[in-house]
Amino acid sequence: MWKTIAMLALALACALPAFAMEPERTVSGTSVTSTHDPRMRIDLPSTAKYVGADRWLLLGFDDCEMHLFVDADADKRIQRLYWVQFEAYIPERPELHHDYSASRRITINGLEFHLDTWVQSADEPTEKDSDGDHQRRLLAAKGYQRPANGMYVRLVHLPDAEQRKEVMVIYGEDLAPTGLTAAQLREKGTPHDRWPAIEKALIERALERNIIVRTF
Repeated sequence: MWKTIAMLALALACALPAFAMEPERTVSGTSVTSTHDPRMRIDLPSTAKYVGADRWLLLGFDDCEMHLFVDADADKRIQRLYWVQFEAYIPERPELHHDYSASRRITINGLEFHLDTWVQSADEPTEKDSDGDHQRRLLAAKGYQRPANGMYVRLVHLPDAEQRKEVMVIYGEDLAPTGLTAAQLREKGTPHDRWPAIEKALIERALERNIIVRTF
């Protein structure tokens, strides 16, 4: 009997963190609403399909909540990715602060965002238990196929003066329509000189048609 009780106690202890880390933001259609840190609604295109959510302690000290949406074809091959994420460093690590000083800055509906772009192939490795790792596993669990080569825009808003919290929105597209690969568009690639124009159009699509951020 004691062995059974011990096993039940162990199972309960293992289950508790999962319940404690349930997502706090709500999703309705293609909108993600946050009632704290910060109060914000992020509206995505009506064509996007909600994949699901994940919440965990990123690297053991960053409370991370992820929501993924995609535009995909009938075979679940992803054409566009919409990745919404909220982060907050835990109180036990008061020395940690976000630093995006190297990023460009833009304003969306009166809010300042840090902006970065990059290209990536699907076979590039990612750090275990990182947000990229969780993103890949969530998409795979729902049967979605990431593009062989993709291009991405990251928008980050820091809502607190101490820069210990952040809202991150990543918009990604399949590179296939450009006829180029991630390797070709990197700095050492022969067609790298085409990247500025491709990047500019990508950012415009993300801002003008795809992602709308509002506070309330």
